[in-house]
Amino acid sequence: MKRRSVLTAAALASGLLAAPWARAAQQPIRVIVPYGAGGPIDVTARILAEAVSGSLGTVIVDNKPGAGGNIGAAMVARAAPDGLTIGISATATHAVNPWLFSNLPFDAAKDFAGITQMVRVPNVLVMNADAAQRLRINSVADLIRYAKANPAKLNYGSGGNGSAGHLAGEMFKKQAGIFAVHIPFNGGNPAQLALLSGQVDFNFDNLATAAPNIRSGKLKALAVTTAAPSPMLPGVPTVAAVLPGFAIDTWWGLVAPAATPQPVLDKLSEAFATALRQPEVRQRFALLMAEPVASTPAQFDAFMKAERDKYQAVVKATGAKVD
Repeated sequence: MKRRSVLTAAALASGLLAAPWARAAQQPIRVIVPYGAGGPIDVTARILAEAVSGSLGTVIVDNKPGAGGNIGAAMVARAAPDGLTIGISATATHAVNPWLFSNLPFDAAKDFAGITQMVRVPNVLVMNADAAQRLRINSVADLIRYAKANPAKLNYGSGGNGSAGHLAGEMFKKQAGIFAVHIPFNGGNPAQLALLSGQVDFNFDNLATAAPNIRSGKLKALAVTTAAPSPMLPGVPTVAAVLPGFAIDTWWGLVAPAATPQPVLDKLSEAFATALRQPEVRQRFALLMAEPVASTPAQFDAFMKAERDKYQAVVKATGAKVD
């Protein structure tokens, strides 16, 4: 009798854990993307949704942009923890915004459970090609030497206060021991146009955005900001080769509400990680300059914590606030 009770309890527990996936056979999984349609994050989410349809069934991408990604992230945090509503976490929403915004509608450290990282996209230190030739700057070391020999003559642009380009620029200035005026623009595209027209001297831009102008020769890529050289930009060195320890890039991944059962997280992680390793998915991501990165839930949780810790120091140093 006692053995039968134990078996019955085990069966009930197993059934409870399996229930969301039984329902998922009829209900689609919703992936909340906290940014608008058409951008790299949205496109990669849709590629993955298609790739996991064989293992997870129908996966719907639902764009909920606004407030720097905070609106969509909050919707994920408040969703039922049953594996049917998950979402995108990104550098901004889960590493930078906690320090930029005084009152977030979610707690990035407590309200989410990692599923897997999806991609890493290098940022790249670029100059207007004509300006680089005129100033005889062909490398990161050249840029630092020029800045030290010509105090306060250089400036750099970004997509706005607290943006990835702004924070990368401040990290660079601090580690290199140089000064350059920060000129914020209303978005990444205006910042790049300012660089192309010679209004600013250098930018830290997303590689996906900068790549066409690098290929055309309008922009000169001095270095990538990842810890290791990027296969997306062969032959271009890292900033870290001159400034050891310098590493800042753009990433995003998948998260679920914090109370989601571990077996559900593991099933989701396995399905999405398998898709990220598919040659077709890797090829399609490469067109967006996005390098697929699959990880376990525990690995992604640890990665996001490390990123929050890193950006806390960077944001504090800049004094940036957005509210």
